Amino acid sequence: MRNLSALSSWHSVYTSAIAFIIYMYAAWHGWAIPMFLFLAILRLSLNYLISRGWRIQWSIVPEVSETVEPPKEDLTVSEKFQLVLDVAQKAQNLFGKMSDVLEKIKNLFMWVQPEITQKLYVGLWVAFISSCLLPYKLLGFIMGLYAGIKFFIIDFIFKSCPKLRSKYDTPYIVWTSLPTDPQLKDRNNMNLSRRLSGFEKVHPTVARGNLAASGVPVGLREEDGGRINSTKKGAFHEVFNLPETERPLQVCDNGWRCCLINRDRKMPTDYIRNGVLYVTENYLCFESSSSRSSSSKKNKVIKLEDITDIQKYKVLSVLPGSGMGISIATPYTQKPLVFGAMIHRDEAFDAIFTQYVKIVTPAGATNPEH
Repeated sequence: MRNLSALSSWHSVYTSAIAFIIYMYAAWHGWAIPMFLFLAILRLSLNYLISRGWRIQWSIVPEVSETVEPPKEDLTVSEKFQLVLDVAQKAQNLFGKMSDVLEKIKNLFMWVQPEITQKLYVGLWVAFISSCLLPYKLLGFIMGLYAGIKFFIIDFIFKSCPKLRSKYDTPYIVWTSLPTDPQLKDRNNMNLSRRLSGFEKVHPTVARGNLAASGVPVGLREEDGGRINSTKKGAFHEVFNLPETERPLQVCDNGWRCCLINRDRKMPTDYIRNGVLYVTENYLCFESSSSRSSSSKKNKVIKLEDITDIQKYKVLSVLPGSGMGISIATPYTQKPLVFGAMIHRDEAFDAIFTQYVKIVTPAGATNPEH
């Protein structure tokens, strides 16, 4: 894909010009499909010869490769681990992009955004009627000619002028406007919050009655945003046995996934627990992800005013970087509690520290020291 992109971007002017002339000549005479079939056969033939030991460096499409640093022979443990992290990150990004593509295609055909799917629907009808009325030779000529101009000329202009692309490149606009499933979920939640907020401004008494009748605790609504807080196991204040006024701060509405390391415990099942960490106005709450009925006993609630020390923590000193954990010391534990494996550790630390300072310091103006 990178090589085809370089061909349409005229990375090599002479190669792209020759390819454009050959393609347009083939399309003009109706040879576009035979040309692609011949190129596929040629590529397979070259690959066969290469697999048999032939040294062939010629390629149909010009090779464009990234600069690769020569590998080191002796790597330290930290360098090896960083190499594994880089490979895992690239694989995660690749699968993430593939997932986004599949979700966008699904949402396109499911009429999630009717104004976008309507364009596809009309285009398919036009293509169907054209295929019924026009001769296949003429239809193939028109499609081949348009594909060549689009690939070599129009795409090059749009890549050179992003402003023109954002205004006039219809396929690009349609594709970027399609939402993925997470974006669609966030949009629906935002619309629901706006509707609840707007309805309560008009009918405050009725709105509270409707929320209570639907099983949603009234005390869990944000006064300023219509936000309803809950966890996977129920209403937030019920899960942690807190007052109804206690709810997660805006920065951690969905919590931070992490693992709680309680170094005072000796049993492996109690030493490490996976779950989600929240911070409210007065509490630090950890919800265990255990599915057992007794999982509520595995939850952890810490008063912010009871915290004696809070620091960024590195669980394994041999790993590179500053770590992915937060250490919380309280008078009730011999060793500080550690919330580790947090992807957004710095964001969580800033939010917790800022709220902690507001609680323990009347002025609340101290900046966190990292």
